[in-house]
Amino acid sequence: MNAFLKASGLALALALGATAAMAAGETATPPRQKWSFAGMMGSYDNNQLQRGFQVYQQVCAACHTMTKLSFRNLSEKGGPEFKPEQIRELAAKWPIPVMDGPNDKGEMFERPARPSDRFPSPYPNTVAQRLANNGALPPDFSLLAKARTYRVGFPGFVIDALPGFTYQESGVDYIYALLALGYVDPPPGMVVEDGLNFNTFMPGQKIAMANPLVDGVVEYTDGTPATAAQYAKDVSAFMMWAAEPKLEERKQLGFRVMIFLLVFASLVYFTKKKLWADVKGKGGKAANAH
Repeated sequence: MNAFLKASGLALALALGATAAMAAGETATPPRQKWSFAGMMGSYDNNQLQRGFQVYQQVCAACHTMTKLSFRNLSEKGGPEFKPEQIRELAAKWPIPVMDGPNDKGEMFERPARPSDRFPSPYPNTVAQRLANNGALPPDFSLLAKARTYRVGFPGFVIDALPGFTYQESGVDYIYALLALGYVDPPPGMVVEDGLNFNTFMPGQKIAMANPLVDGVVEYTDGTPATAAQYAKDVSAFMMWAAEPKLEERKQLGFRVMIFLLVFASLVYFTKKKLWADVKGKGGKAANAH
C-alpha cells in the first residue's frame, strides 16, 4: 500500500511538474523509465529490440536514416539477434534499393540490399530530405540515443556521477518522453505555426514531426499490447542498442576489471603488511637501544 502511494505521489509530481513547465513555456524534464539495460549488470531484451526494429521499419524508416547500422548487425549477439536467414530475406525485401557501381559500362545501378549493406537512405541527399519534410531535416537515428540528453539540476547530477548510481539512460528517456508523452495540446495563448507541432519535451516546445505513433499502427505477433506507449518504449530501446551495440560486453568487461582490481588491491595490501612487519619491529628495537 505504501509503495502504491509513493508511486502515485511520484506520478502526480511528474505530471504537475510537466504541466507547470508547459504553462510557463519551459521544456519539461522527461521522467525516468525502467530499462532492462540500465545498471551495472543490465542487458538488452532481445524481444523488445526486435519489436523496436519493427516499429522503426514500419513507421520511422520512411523519414529517418540509420546510416551507421548494417543489416548483419541485427544478428549479432546482444542485439535483436535475428537469424542469418531472416537477415538475408529482410535485406533482399527492403523497399529502398542500394545504389551500387560503377558497372562495366561505368554506370551506377540499383540492386537489392545484402546483409553487409548499411540501411539505405530513402533520400539521395539532405536537400531532397528537407524538401520532403517541409524544410526540416529528420535526424539520423544511429547515435541519437547517446547524443540527446536533458539538464539535471543539483543534487541530481552529483548523485548520478557516484559509483553505483551512474545514470546513462537520459537520452533514451528523452526519446521515449518525446514520443509517448510530449504530444499534448499547447497551453492557452501559445501560437504554433503551420508545419509545426507542440511537444512539451522538445527544446522550444515546437517540433516539425507530427505524432507518428498511434495505437494499432504496428501489429505485434508476440502478444505485446499494440499501443503507442509500447511502440515508443520499444523503438527507444532499439535506438539505444543502435547507439551502443556493445553495451553488454562493456559492462561485463567492466565488472571483471573491478573484480581484478579488488583482488589485486587485497594482494598488495597483505603483501605490504607481510614485508613491512619485520622492518617495523627492527626499527622499534633499534630505537629502544638508543
